[in-house]
Amino acid sequence: MNVALWIIAGLLALAFLAAGAMKLLQPKEKLAAAGMAWTEDYSGGSVKGIGAIEIVGAIGLILPALLVIVPILTPIAATGLAITMLAAIVVHVRRKENQALAAPVVLLILSAVLAWGRFGPYAIS
Repeated sequence: MNVALWIIAGLLALAFLAAGAMKLLQPKEKLAAAGMAWTEDYSGGSVKGIGAIEIVGAIGLILPALLVIVPILTPIAATGLAITMLAAIVVHVRRKENQALAAPVVLLILSAVLAWGRFGPYAIS
């Protein structure tokens, strides 16, 4: 199970790093034109803030556990990203963007599994 949790952490880190970098580096208008219509409801600073949260979360999924320096930060990062995905689901439901729900639901489930595993039976010590 430990190997599975490392794989989940790696996949989540890649996904959140890519998504966060896209939000942080591209203007809000370009994101909206690329299919992220939800960005129209938020300021450019808010979109960039979400991107920064995703990047910091991605780093938190890997580095603390890998370096075994304050490894409790890994499940905390996973929990924070799960909450972020829960918020994303709420935004998509409110906007009636049902086609956009699959990715946040999958990321929420994987983040929750990682948090459970690293807080509980497979904690890094």
